[in-house]
Amino acid sequence: MNAITEALGKLFDFTTTVDLLGYPFVQQALLAAAALGLVSGCLAPLVVARKMSFAVHGTAELAFTGAAAALLVGVSVGAGALAGAVVAALLLGLLGQRGTERDSVIGAILSFGLGVGVLLLWLNPERTANKFSLLVGQIVGVDSADVLLLTACAVLVLLVFAFVYRPLLFASVDPDVAAARGVPARVLTPLFAVLVGVATALGVKTVGALLVLALMVTPGAAAARVTASPLKATVLAVVFAEVAVLGGIVLSLAPGAPVSAFVTIISFVIYLACRVIGKRRLSRLTRTPAASA
Repeated sequence: MNAITEALGKLFDFTTTVDLLGYPFVQQALLAAAALGLVSGCLAPLVVARKMSFAVHGTAELAFTGAAAALLVGVSVGAGALAGAVVAALLLGLLGQRGTERDSVIGAILSFGLGVGVLLLWLNPERTANKFSLLVGQIVGVDSADVLLLTACAVLVLLVFAFVYRPLLFASVDPDVAAARGVPARVLTPLFAVLVGVATALGVKTVGALLVLALMVTPGAAAARVTASPLKATVLAVVFAEVAVLGGIVLSLAPGAPVSAFVTIISFVIYLACRVIGKRRLSRLTRTPAASA
């Protein structure tokens, strides 16, 4: 009981939180998180619409592998995660074109990436804290170089996404008609997979490879519960992602807990709230015609 009381006391230690917000590494982490929330929020609705949640998980595993390799050889962890995620995205996009074999391809790549990542961590006997942070995130490891890399990648992803958004949305909503209209689905599928891979890699340093789903999937799933409009869903997903990742960082400061724990909790609470709102709205819509009749 005393341990629980002490933990809650640390969690709601607002004085410590305010003090830590003044440190440069926290401000850099918040900037990185804001960019991550924007990118993941924009992509999340289409990730959900295209049923790519499992693919995001597989991509995150190879982002973890790339980060572990970078940690072993002593280069930028962010660059390693980015390289691993892009390789995973290309493999998923090219090998998983057929819907019937997509899950098996993802499962094979996921297990391969996780196995190699564990081996790379085993080969690295030092820096155990950095090893753990690859899985669950750590804001202390976010420096100015990481912020620059993340910002540049975020801008690039958003520019490409804006260019392909309309045909990609068309191919996601009605793939058969889109194919008949000449939409190049075979190009868009791996391209979107790469965009998702880059966004997933950006979350490794902050949220960690294991729980990046909380930003890449949950905001889009929550938004889909309250609106059918693609534009509104994107705006809501961005808001949900920003609240989750920025709120998660702020809440993690005083207790010094992993950021991903709070990000996932906030994301799940938002998702549950949207489910309740969506269910009530659907009930009202179904009652209104019956009352009119």
